[in-house]
Amino acid sequence: MGDTGPTGPVMDRDEVDRALARLGAEHEAIETSLLALQDHAGRRLLEGAELTGVTAERWSAAEASITLLWTYFDAYTGALRTAREIRSRRRWSSREDLVELTELLRGEAVTVSGAAAATAHAPTPQGGPGRLSERYSLVTLVERMNQLYATSLDMVVAADAVWSALPARIDLLAAELQRTRKLAHSVGVRPGEHPAGDDLERITRTLTRLREQVVSDPLAYWTPAQGSSAPGGGRPDTTVYDREARALEEVRREIDAVLAVRQDAEQRIVRLRDVLSRADRTLAEARTARGEVLAKIAATEVPVVGGPPIVLQEQLAAAAEYRRHAQWHRLSPLLESLEEKAEDELLRARESLTAVTAPLAVRAELRGRLDAYKAKMARLGHAEDPELAEKYEKARRMLWSAPCDLRVAEQAVLRYQHAAAELLGTTRRVPGQGGPVDRTGPGA
Repeated sequence: MGDTGPTGPVMDRDEVDRALARLGAEHEAIETSLLALQDHAGRRLLEGAELTGVTAERWSAAEASITLLWTYFDAYTGALRTAREIRSRRRWSSREDLVELTELLRGEAVTVSGAAAATAHAPTPQGGPGRLSERYSLVTLVERMNQLYATSLDMVVAADAVWSALPARIDLLAAELQRTRKLAHSVGVRPGEHPAGDDLERITRTLTRLREQVVSDPLAYWTPAQGSSAPGGGRPDTTVYDREARALEEVRREIDAVLAVRQDAEQRIVRLRDVLSRADRTLAEARTARGEVLAKIAATEVPVVGGPPIVLQEQLAAAAEYRRHAQWHRLSPLLESLEEKAEDELLRARESLTAVTAPLAVRAELRGRLDAYKAKMARLGHAEDPELAEKYEKARRMLWSAPCDLRVAEQAVLRYQHAAAELLGTTRRVPGQGGPVDRTGPGA
């Protein structure tokens, strides 16, 4: 058809029918979406909630947008109804009908009140100040409805997602917190008396404040997805919740440790008494050994032996007192510290005994070496050698007399070994003497 009008070529009947079918399908889709938005659980919650912060601001704009959506939709519905009425006047539309339909379907034939657009903070098409009314084409009207619907749905879905995720989780954590508080109170973990008790109070205040904020301002806890344009793209921000959940878990572990102390406190105290008693006995043995070393070994430095761990004994007595008065929260850290210190004390006592008795061990080693070489020489038929017997006797008197000078006694043993090696005809050097020594050992 070659005729033209203000909106361009006049549509023929087939074009009109196809346009009406497309617009009718769009009308049904838009109506379905608007009704779904109207019935959305998040929208109903937003209408009834006392909102604050960013959610209050965005919901105010979204409400106006939804109102404008229905205004646009009503205008769209009216224009589509008018177009259908014109088309249904006669089976074969006249040129006047087609011109009117072309203007209605393609031109800016839909009028919307400027006040409605201003209420929704919608910019005018020219970007200038608002006017008494605005005119749109059906295509432009659909585009604007799609934009308003997407932004409104995004806000509703985001708020609903936060409300669906966080309050229920916070309530579950709060219930677990209450159970933990009761258990903590039963074992003496209370605010002002134990750090875990203070942590429970802080977690309680944080969760209470978090729930209030999530209910009144859910969008403050929403993280939009990067690069996503889909309505509701993103996830609830659970950073604060996750942090408090971890803190509560740490408190529970602390209370479990206190409970474990309550269950086996007596056995642990008995074990501590045994360890400290062994440390005392070892130190007493070291002091006795030191006196023996000083009496039997000459010209040697013998380390001083420390006294018993009086501080640890006092702490052990305090632990027993805590157990007696069921002060488990104080007993728990004290026992852990005492167990480590008691093991260190026993190790120190053993090291002290080893250090004190080292000269006696050296003397015993020299005695054993001397007797082993004597036995070897007797086995080889040299027991009656006068020089060898003389050197043996000198070394023996030094090693079996008190006080024993270990350095001199060691030289005497080495001279005996040297003499034994020369007697056997060896040519290897004796350590420290520059002469031969038998390296085959006393048992060879």
